[in-house]
Amino acid sequence: MNCFEIKDVNYTVKEQHILNNINIEIPEGSFTVVSGPSGSGKSTLLKMIGSLISPTSGDIIYHEKNQTSYSPQEYRQEVSYCFQTPVLFGETVRDNLKFPYEIRGLDFDEGRAQHLLDTVGLSGFIDKGINDISGGEKQRVALIRNVIFMPKVLLLDEITSALDTESKQEVWKFINKLYSEEKLTIISVTHQVDEIENATHKIIIENGSVVNYES
Repeated sequence: MNCFEIKDVNYTVKEQHILNNINIEIPEGSFTVVSGPSGSGKSTLLKMIGSLISPTSGDIIYHEKNQTSYSPQEYRQEVSYCFQTPVLFGETVRDNLKFPYEIRGLDFDEGRAQHLLDTVGLSGFIDKGINDISGGEKQRVALIRNVIFMPKVLLLDEITSALDTESKQEVWKFINKLYSEEKLTIISVTHQVDEIENATHKIIIENGSVVNYES
């Protein structure tokens, strides 16, 4: 079964064609990597799949229904987008991990938050100030915030590109654990060779067009 079917998708800004006639299928439970040169349209495609921007034309089908038929809240609880540069808010790590509970009207499960922090090498970080942690630590906190309520799909936009080797390893160990244990569908934009090699499906985009698709 396909998680996504992307049909005849185009994206144009001020007469500049960013994406041209994209037609791909992404199976449920796959680990799909999108790669290609800078400026080729990879992140634009991911933002469309995440419903952060809309196609100029064409359709994005999610679980056999058009993306537009879902409410934004419903869709984003199932399809979670992780940005290249993590955006934390409030004053502490706790503030960020409480937020998904607050928008659902639920009590904060501190035990789960602590467990997930432990999993990514951030034991004891829950009350740390967000201005007192490194970029790699912020990325891990942002990732936990995205999965503290487990989505069905995780979209990763070059999330390790600015991280040091140790932080990168921690992040990918966690992502691979999620993929194997939670049966997530993962779509990752990346230039990292090792991440590309470990994918189940590979899409290469150049100049706004899919030039290769491997499964």
